[in-house]
Amino acid sequence: MTIHEAIQARHSVRQYQSKPIPTEVMQALDAEITACNAEGNLHIQAVYNEPKAFSGFLAHYGKFTGVTNYIALIGKKAPDLDERIGYYGERIVLKAQMFGLNTCWVAMTMKKGVVKANCKFNADEALVCVLTLGYGTTQGTAQKSKPMDALCQAAAKPDWFVKGMEAAMLAPTAMHQQKFRMTLNGDCVHAESLGGFYSKVDLGIVKYHFEIGADGHPFRWAK
Repeated sequence: MTIHEAIQARHSVRQYQSKPIPTEVMQALDAEITACNAEGNLHIQAVYNEPKAFSGFLAHYGKFTGVTNYIALIGKKAPDLDERIGYYGERIVLKAQMFGLNTCWVAMTMKKGVVKANCKFNADEALVCVLTLGYGTTQGTAQKSKPMDALCQAAAKPDWFVKGMEAAMLAPTAMHQQKFRMTLNGDCVHAESLGGFYSKVDLGIVKYHFEIGADGHPFRWAK
C-alpha cells in the first residue's frame, strides 16, 4: 500500500480484534516514531499489550473495545506543540495503515493516568492525545467532507493545489468539523485554524495530508 492509498483507505476504528501485532511491525513502527521524534522534537511513545488505559466507563462511553495497543503523543510544552503532534502523529497513523493496522485519534476517552504511568515524561512535557492501534473488527467508514470551496480560497486552483486539497479533505479532524482554511497566493499556502476543539492538532494533520497530496510540488507554507 502506498501512502496515497493509505490516505484513501484510513478511517477511524474504535473496536479491535485480539490479534497481536507482529514483532517486525512493532519494530518498524518504533523506527518511524524515533524518526518523527527526532524531526519534530517530540517524545512520542508506543505502548503495546496494555489493556487498562481503555477499560472502564470512559472507554465504554467512547465505544472503544479491545484496545491493548496505543501511541502516546507527547512533547515539550510550546505554542506550536499541538500542530507538531498533529503533523507527526498523522505520519505515524498513515505508516500504521500501510502495515495493515487501524487507528483512532483520542483526546479524552482514555485513562490518562494509566497512559502516563506507562510512558516516560520529563517535567516540561505534556500528553496531548493518544492513537489507538491494532487490527480493527472493521475498516471503519468514510466521513462526508465539506465542499472544497468551503475549505479553501484561491483565485485559480492549479492541479497540485487541487490534489493537496483532496488529500486534506480526507484528513481526520475533531468531531469531523473540518475547521480549517487553506488560502493560495502564488506558490504560498496559508493554513489557518478556525478554532474549536483540538483545532491546532487538526491543522497539523491537515497540513501533512496536503503535503502528501501536493506530491512534491515546491510550494511554501506561509509563516
